[in-house]
Amino acid sequence: MIKLEALRVFVTVAESGNIKDAADAVGRTASAVSMTLKQLEDEIGGPLFQTDRKNSLTALGNLMLDLGREQIRSFDKSVSIMRAFAHSRIGSLSIASVPSVATNVLPPILQRFLETRPQVQVELFDIDSAQVRRLVESGVADIGIAGESRAGGGVEFTPLFSDRFMLLCKEDHDLCRLDRPIEWDDLNATTLIRNGASDRIEAEDYKRLAGQSLINVYNVTSLVALVKAGLGLTILPSLTMHGAHEGVAALELADAAASRRVGLVERRDVPPSPIAAAFRAFALKEIPALVAERLSN
Repeated sequence: MIKLEALRVFVTVAESGNIKDAADAVGRTASAVSMTLKQLEDEIGGPLFQTDRKNSLTALGNLMLDLGREQIRSFDKSVSIMRAFAHSRIGSLSIASVPSVATNVLPPILQRFLETRPQVQVELFDIDSAQVRRLVESGVADIGIAGESRAGGGVEFTPLFSDRFMLLCKEDHDLCRLDRPIEWDDLNATTLIRNGASDRIEAEDYKRLAGQSLINVYNVTSLVALVKAGLGLTILPSLTMHGAHEGVAALELADAAASRRVGLVERRDVPPSPIAAAFRAFALKEIPALVAERLSN
């Protein structure tokens, strides 16, 4: 069997024109290089050089040089690709995220993460927490970012940050004139628009209000549009409120327990790819600080 390193020695000798320079280039002794060439010629079944000076190739040697260079380039390229993949410089990354994080957090996070990984392919799913969990469990998404799940199953949850829920209403709504946080009872005479995020609130008073709601919307843009149109009020995480929504107001809720925990969602007992592992480490370090900065502004 012809070994790749023997081919590499032969190509180096052919390009150098002598054994001494070739031996220095490959880091071997001249006698070891000569022995390798002899073994290679025995394996091929014919001479590769016209003379012992190794400065002139036979027809077989010229063919061997062309094919050898091709094989070495292919092997070196494959090794380079494998190393790049192992060091998370190439590959693909599929992320499933709740909308508030996908819109307000991931753009700067991904920008910084990809600065040193320009060849990484990224796919982002902007969906609610339940769907994030399903995509991660099924393997469609490498990693998810979502609210904490009440159930166990095939995924595990690692917290990233917490944020409070807030009430979103028209900026001229009567509730805006209250000089205090909003109580659940303040919403008794209002029309509440439910959404996937607010449905995670555990307060019994909220569940009573939600049970009377006739409108359920999952898209934040649509929610804001309906509130601006005066169709009702909605409750969203404070991170969703980052950046002013013209024509609407975000009011604090008196219920301090009305909050959510957001974190990474990953499959149990399935090792991540190198690029997914690198993003996980980056997210754990960068996302909490970025969210804290956003929520403080």
